Amino acid sequence: MTSTILRQAIQHQVSLQLNGRQRQALAAPRLLLSDFLRQQLGATGTHVGCEHGVCGACTVLIDGLACRSCLTLAVQVDGRKVDTVEGLADADGRLNELQSAFKRHHALQCGFCTAGILMSCVDWLGRLQSAGRRPTEGEVREMLSGHLCRCTGYAPIVAAVMEVANA
Repeated sequence: MTSTILRQAIQHQVSLQLNGRQRQALAAPRLLLSDFLRQQLGATGTHVGCEHGVCGACTVLIDGLACRSCLTLAVQVDGRKVDTVEGLADADGRLNELQSAFKRHHALQCGFCTAGILMSCVDWLGRLQSAGRRPTEGEVREMLSGHLCRCTGYAPIVAAVMEVANA
């Protein structure tokens, strides 16, 4: 009983760069990054869906790579760079190119999955651009297969991603 209470009381200081700003907060050893972002740091744009890494709603960028925050412990990002959907718009709130394309193509019906999809797209499109490649529609659909969206049927999302990829 005493060891359980002690384990629950242990908190670790987690310092990270969140959307370009240095942040820190305490986290229990088994606190998920998704919960840490939402509850301790107020980054509520990161949504929690399945809590098993299947739906993709919780996707964030860790050191530039798309990761499921529901499968990552908060203590694992100590000293690292984390970007969430809140960091995509500029300081004045202007949407980035991908967000604007999603808006133009009505690719965000209820919006629950949108944040995670945007973060995966940012990572994926960035890697393709670095390689000097433009994706096919089939490749976009394959990339999106790691996300569950029950509203759009993916067609508007694919159109938005293709618009940005071919700009």
